[in-house]
Amino acid sequence: MSQPLSERILNMSTSATLAMAAKTRELRAEGKDIIGLSLGEPDFNTPDFIKGAAIQAINDDYNSYSPVDGYVELKEAVITKFKRDNGLTYTLPQVVVSTGAKQSLYNVAQVMLNKGDEVILPCPYWVSYSDIVKVAEGVPVEVQTAIDNDFKMTAAQLEAAITPKTKMLWFSSPCNPSGSIYSKEELEALAQVLRKHPNIYVVSDEIYEHINYTEKPHASMASIAGMFDRTITVNGVSKAFAMTGWRVGYIGAPDWIARACNKMQGQITSGTNCIAQRAVITALNAEPSTVKYMIDEFKERRDLVLELLNDIEGFQTNIPEGAFYVFPNVSSFFGKTLRGKTINNANDFSLYLLEEALVATVTGDAFGNPNCIRISYAASQEQIKEAVKRVKEVLR
Repeated sequence: MSQPLSERILNMSTSATLAMAAKTRELRAEGKDIIGLSLGEPDFNTPDFIKGAAIQAINDDYNSYSPVDGYVELKEAVITKFKRDNGLTYTLPQVVVSTGAKQSLYNVAQVMLNKGDEVILPCPYWVSYSDIVKVAEGVPVEVQTAIDNDFKMTAAQLEAAITPKTKMLWFSSPCNPSGSIYSKEELEALAQVLRKHPNIYVVSDEIYEHINYTEKPHASMASIAGMFDRTITVNGVSKAFAMTGWRVGYIGAPDWIARACNKMQGQITSGTNCIAQRAVITALNAEPSTVKYMIDEFKERRDLVLELLNDIEGFQTNIPEGAFYVFPNVSSFFGKTLRGKTINNANDFSLYLLEEALVATVTGDAFGNPNCIRISYAASQEQIKEAVKRVKEVLR
């Protein structure tokens, strides 16, 4: 009997972050005390003023289908946010609201890529980029970066990766999983290369923009000279506003790309949840300072986890500038046998920490870097201390 499932789904990878979360839940159900440092999810509650807006929307009887590309009031809030925080001027037809930034990315891939089109992905990249590109029949082109350069792609590396088939460049800043932030000067260097190749478009994933520990303001690729009409800026409320489950993301893009995404979404999901949209209007109209307490706490946790990890021989770390992850190089453990288990790669190492230390992390393989693991510090300081203590113990 022939296989009834499509090659598309058979060739698709399972999300490593979600798989590790599922494994964690499974082990917890068995009674094991697992500390989860795998998911990219703030451990804060959604702020009360946002929840209040959702409650008000329910009481105001928002329960009908919403416009495919989002309520006008929400799109206006997105426009206000882009202008206030990024210096970008978008119009209503250039904004599309989706069911999470992941759907925004999927829409863009589907409307922009043809079979064989190449998409440059600086490694490490967010876990779903590669498969989203592949589902659209595009070809991911991975560009390896170095921890010594804070995992950031240089202009020379970008130039070397471009071929006649290159259609797009996708990257996140602040980066998931490395926490690296591209400065305005670094984006300008990349843009100098891209201006020589006018048919290449950019996806700038900026969902972590407010989780920035530097003194420098966030820089958007679309704000760089000559890049506005070639950049799709992707954002959402999951991270900075602790609204992962509300599932609202959005893009600002050239109107012809936005119209295509609207058309695609109209055949797939239609409009985003109406109650969530009303809540996001309130979130985006608020000053970013309203969530500064979360960013301050994340910075304390970053400093804590780095201090603790640097006390473990074999971990090579850099200092993440944003997001809530560290991405240590653990290749010094490869080829070693620990407690009777041989560590051949980052997959083995991450699984070893789960089984022996009862600490859930994510292998760097999932992000295009086989020498690292991702550790999320979106957990309490007490959990972080206990987790690293366990890790240190099982690596002796």
